Amino acid sequence: MEMTVESYQVSFTASNPVLVVSVAFFVYLLTRIIYDLYFHPLSRIPGPASWSCSRLPFVWALLRGTIVHDIELLHKKYGPVLRIAPNEVTFASSEAWGDIHQPRPNHQPFLKDPLWWSSQPGHPNSIINAIDPKVHSRIRKALAPGFTPRALRSQEPFIQKYVNLLVERLKDQAPSDLSFEIDISPWFNYTTFDIFGDLGFGESFECLEKSTYHPWIALLFNSVKAAGFVVSARFYPWVEFILMKCIPPSLKKVQKDHYHQIVEKVDRRLNWELDRPDLMSHVILRRAEETGLPHGEICATFMVLTTAGSETTATTLCGAVNYLTAHPEKLAILSMEISSTFYNMEQITLAALQDLPYLNAVIQEALRLCPAIPWVLPRRVPTGGDTVCGFWLPGGTPVSIQAWTLNRDPSYFHDPTSFEPERWLPEAYSKKGSPFYCDQRQAIEPFSTGPRSCMGKHIAWAEMRLILAKLLFTFDLEAVAGKEFKWEELRTFLLVEKRPIYVRLKPRAV
Repeated sequence: MEMTVESYQVSFTASNPVLVVSVAFFVYLLTRIIYDLYFHPLSRIPGPASWSCSRLPFVWALLRGTIVHDIELLHKKYGPVLRIAPNEVTFASSEAWGDIHQPRPNHQPFLKDPLWWSSQPGHPNSIINAIDPKVHSRIRKALAPGFTPRALRSQEPFIQKYVNLLVERLKDQAPSDLSFEIDISPWFNYTTFDIFGDLGFGESFECLEKSTYHPWIALLFNSVKAAGFVVSARFYPWVEFILMKCIPPSLKKVQKDHYHQIVEKVDRRLNWELDRPDLMSHVILRRAEETGLPHGEICATFMVLTTAGSETTATTLCGAVNYLTAHPEKLAILSMEISSTFYNMEQITLAALQDLPYLNAVIQEALRLCPAIPWVLPRRVPTGGDTVCGFWLPGGTPVSIQAWTLNRDPSYFHDPTSFEPERWLPEAYSKKGSPFYCDQRQAIEPFSTGPRSCMGKHIAWAEMRLILAKLLFTFDLEAVAGKEFKWEELRTFLLVEKRPIYVRLKPRAV
């Protein structure tokens, strides 16, 4: 009995369903790759084929912590506008700051990408993850009075208290007047977290008093790499679904307890009748006027501000000290500026430090070379599409800015990978003979720009100036031979990787 072609095909299909599904999937995958490479609206954007047709290279770089370095190499090859996924474009161009982050007449705003920014289901909004501009504006308006230069003047005693305590704790580590070796990195974190604890909640995290991380902060650092896995899973909803189901109840309880520790701190501060010029006092005033924030938004906002207002400042300080000890001649100039300006610790005030040109130049250069946020997370092109850096992009396209690459671009800065505080001195941009005369300093936006720029800029600058000045007024610093590392070796897991920064301190004769 002969088998017809039709009956053979039916038999083949029925007996090999796995093969049929595999072939169908292969055909779909091949079709998708061809579409992404040649027919997708972003197909004209420069970028490597492997990244342009698949999200996997991006995810792999994110999980390894090499994403900013990998993308920097791609920018060097393909230019300042780069396709890093089938539907995503990133920029290493100063023009992108205005196009993406600043309001433009007759243009819709570029809202934060929910994949990266949205809060977990059932959690309240915070100032960081409020995607709706109206919600963000409402939260920011309630917080803003506590972050002004005027507010900072009344907050200076809090900052001075913990910087003085930092110096005393470091002195305690010293054997009499001899030099000693120390990892300075955690001490900067102790200080910045304690300062924000007092300014935000009316009580420090007691890191400096106990010379160790508060458990809340330790858990935060230990969860940074895990956050990369969670975000990566969001690109594949079925993976995210499985991952969320696999989280053990014990870990969920830890996360819940982590949040409730902040809730308890917020509640204690809200219930105080003490009037103090901290960040929460303005929130309390607006609640009394019945125009304030809901309790959940206060807790969520102060939880994220605790990290954003502390970790970023500490990272920049780490970078500054790492570069200064690697360049003793720059360190000597800064130490001389401080020692020749002040004769005792009491003279070192925030107002006096504003006028120290080399101190400010060192911090500016540290912000350039050691951005605490090396990669500005994506916004989305508004509905209907819009242009960024002259490229039209369809609505919904995620767009980001590569601050790490931009800050080290030779078309923007002379000798861009070198630590040169001199590029920020007035004579560098006022004298045509200066090698840094043509540097495009406006390209650096360490605190972002636009309606969502960092409110804590003034506090961050105050902390960085005061900590560096009092540290160098009290101690001589030098690198520890054999334990140096280059900042470029650090990986990025949403936050910059922490590594020991060993320095040798010797109390100065005052």
